[in-house]
Amino acid sequence: MKQSEAAARLRAEAAKRILLTDGAFGTMIQSYRLTEADYRGQLDLTLDQKGNNDLLVITRPHVIAEITEAYIAAGSDIVSTNTFNANRISQADYGAEHLVRDLNLAAAEIARDAAMAAEAADGRPRFVAGAIGPTNKTLSLSPDVNDPGYRAIEYDELKDVYREQIDGLLDGGADFILIETVFDTLNAKAGIMAVLEAGEARGQEVPIQLSFTVTDMSGRNLSGHSIESFWASVRHARPLTIGMNCSFGAPQLRPHVLALSPVADTLVMVYPNAGLPNELGQYDEEPTTTGGFIGEWADNGLINIVGGCCGTTPGHIAAMARAVRGKPPRAIPTPPVRTLLAGLETFTMAA
Repeated sequence: MKQSEAAARLRAEAAKRILLTDGAFGTMIQSYRLTEADYRGQLDLTLDQKGNNDLLVITRPHVIAEITEAYIAAGSDIVSTNTFNANRISQADYGAEHLVRDLNLAAAEIARDAAMAAEAADGRPRFVAGAIGPTNKTLSLSPDVNDPGYRAIEYDELKDVYREQIDGLLDGGADFILIETVFDTLNAKAGIMAVLEAGEARGQEVPIQLSFTVTDMSGRNLSGHSIESFWASVRHARPLTIGMNCSFGAPQLRPHVLALSPVADTLVMVYPNAGLPNELGQYDEEPTTTGGFIGEWADNGLINIVGGCCGTTPGHIAAMARAVRGKPPRAIPTPPVRTLLAGLETFTMAA
């Protein structure tokens, strides 16, 4: 199978410096104050489309292009596609399931065009991460408290949902597939398998990025895994990056970054929220504050790639870029070769 040139280029850049990914799309889209008609455009859809941010790559592509370009201007080396909910399950809420391939193709093309233009302008490599959200379904848990064995979706069905999205993203020019905001580890495994199958069909390696989300202060995701047990569960996929996103602000994520950094033998990428939302759901954390937290992570050698999630803006990314500039990236460890297993906790088998 042909190795990924993009993955090799990213690793080479990450060996030189701490890289930047981008920030939130939803936060930036809100600043445009779009109406339902803006979201809908000329599409003949029966349901209300306001809030369907993924649809904007077709109906208002200039908005998504402007946001992407703003993040690149702020210092992003990696830009993600505006496709968090561009899957059959999520788009069913808007009656737009038939647009899934078009959404992913268009989103990847927008990001690819912006990345190529920036790289042509200054010679610095830029990369496109095809973003895949978790959907609103869970493979590990029953939505019915009276029927613990019930599942709203089956593994193969979810894998097929992801595969449809992945094919569109790759055809549009994505370098990597980012399986993000992982609240259910089994969902992530379905996504991993879909990526592997897509790569096999193409005869080439498709690099995988995995990003876990902490759902409460215990430091676990919804399916009960800690970041260490999550790593033990997915390391077989040999992800290009492993890390965390969303969850809370940087201070709350720091202990989990500290736990992951010495055990993961790949690049660590973390993109936290801009603090915690206020009572109105708004994020008040200033870019300089976020940048200060990220600078401390860099000082302690915890990260290879950093960016922002909910509430972050190009201003936050620029502050992070200033905070990590000139600081060495995390050294990738070489853990001893051991059989590492995981239920809700890790188990290392002695030699």
